[in-house]
Amino acid sequence: MNLSKFLKVKCNDCENEQIIFGNAATAVKCLVCGRTLAEPTGGKAQIKTQIIEVLE
Repeated sequence: MNLSKFLKVKCNDCENEQIIFGNAATAVKCLVCGRTLAEPTGGKAQIKTQIIEVLE
């Protein structure tokens, strides 16, 4: 079973921490500086920043 997860990530540019969906269907941007944190791939999103924690 493939369970979707939420991820706590830290922006590489401004160090803002935010929670994103691991299977995001659209590009996810940092709420502070606008850097792209994740891009959709049709399944699991491609995470482009540091993952701090996996939330269940």
